[in-house]
Amino acid sequence: MTAQLIDRRSLLLSSAGFAFAAAAPGREQVASDAMHGLAERLRRLDGDGLEPGWYAVPARETAMSDPQAFQSATQNAARAALADLLQGRAVVPQGRIDIRREPDRMPLSAWMSEMLASADPAAVIERAASLPAGMPALRAAMAEAKAREARGALPPVPVGGTIEPGRPGDRVAALRARLAAVDPQLAAAPVADPAMYDDALLDAVRRFQQSAGLEADGRVGSSSQAALNRTPAADIRALRVAMDMRRAAGIPGRERRIEVNIPDYVLRVYDGDQVILDMPVIVGRRERATPLLSTRLTAVQFNPPWGVPIRNAVEDKLPLLQRNPLALTRNGTRIFQRVDGEVVEVDPTTVDWRGYSRTNFPFYMRQDPGEANALGRIKFIMPNGEDIFMHDTPDRGLFSRPERAFSSGCIRLGRPMDFLAMAVEGMEGWDRARGQRSVSEGRTFSIGLRRQPGVRLIYQSVVVDGTTVRIRPDIYGLDETYARALERGPVRPMASRS
Repeated sequence: MTAQLIDRRSLLLSSAGFAFAAAAPGREQVASDAMHGLAERLRRLDGDGLEPGWYAVPARETAMSDPQAFQSATQNAARAALADLLQGRAVVPQGRIDIRREPDRMPLSAWMSEMLASADPAAVIERAASLPAGMPALRAAMAEAKAREARGALPPVPVGGTIEPGRPGDRVAALRARLAAVDPQLAAAPVADPAMYDDALLDAVRRFQQSAGLEADGRVGSSSQAALNRTPAADIRALRVAMDMRRAAGIPGRERRIEVNIPDYVLRVYDGDQVILDMPVIVGRRERATPLLSTRLTAVQFNPPWGVPIRNAVEDKLPLLQRNPLALTRNGTRIFQRVDGEVVEVDPTTVDWRGYSRTNFPFYMRQDPGEANALGRIKFIMPNGEDIFMHDTPDRGLFSRPERAFSSGCIRLGRPMDFLAMAVEGMEGWDRARGQRSVSEGRTFSIGLRRQPGVRLIYQSVVVDGTTVRIRPDIYGLDETYARALERGPVRPMASRS
């Protein structure tokens, strides 16, 4: 026999065994009951975001017709399911947007040994399924989504232009029927004309928009229509992805850490399990997506200049210069070019900008520090290979919007001075007040941080807040990519005769 495509986990799974068959005399019935209980628990894996069919759980009839085959198949299914519950199932190809598994975070061998020795192996599966934070709420949401799927489809809202408050129409009646099916308050409200967009319907629409993380303005545009017409099957798929992502990430340590959840547009700072700071953030738009990263916060720069990345220069700034050569001057952006080995500043009025494009652009740009600087007054440095950092921004009005994918990839902070106060905590001579003075002085300088907390940029479109679960838009399409990988599953041992 030869083994092909066996990863570390598969090696462990193939070498692990169970002691059920080797039970002491007189315990055959106990072992049989344990095996039946284990198989029944595996048949309920769909409630944990895993399909029993992925594990070839044997049919109940096999226990009578071929007990040995039943035991062997149940053991194999349990080994694979336990690994997926502890480490996550999906293997996602790495790239700029990368969902990385951390295969050594969970002590798989210890769990395997425990299940091997347990008189109740189903309880070991149950405990593993409940481990990641937020899992009870996710499992409850999964059960509710499956119940909705069993009840059948809700009335859809016909897709079209924006449905405006105060305006009647057939689509208004469909909107009312759709929301009344899930909103008891609207269902109980008196209706004079189902086709009229009245105040009761407006309140229901706003409640729905707020729960979906949309702008609660009562205007039912394309985003609201997509959320309203979302099917239970789509929710089940999203919840399945959410569960597996949390398993792959493992259990965080107790030290201080910073997490930015990209599709939720939120930064949180944790000490152990406690959130000590949270704030809204702006992340990269889809075509300039914020990558998933794991790094550390190492330094702070006050009054930073901005070296405009070449992509931004060509795609964003060049069209402005082609229309008006002085377009960048007013916000302090200067243009440079290397001439005879020396860097010289270029007068933008002396250049025919229409003759340049992505393929022949020899210039680079730098925006001076100041109120108009794209990085605002403060920049937070976290080393990585993507040139991603966190920073202030002059565009404060964007934080009032519920959907905030506007940047070129970096993280804009809603409350940068609060973040600074956290970052310099415990550093002699530094606090929020000194940071504010440093900003006001206008001088560009940097400080290294004594405490360098870990930073993770994560992607969880399913957000758990206590017992409440919200499904946010999959802004980068990563959930779909992950769902396909989840269905493919990890590499399993493949035996062939030689």
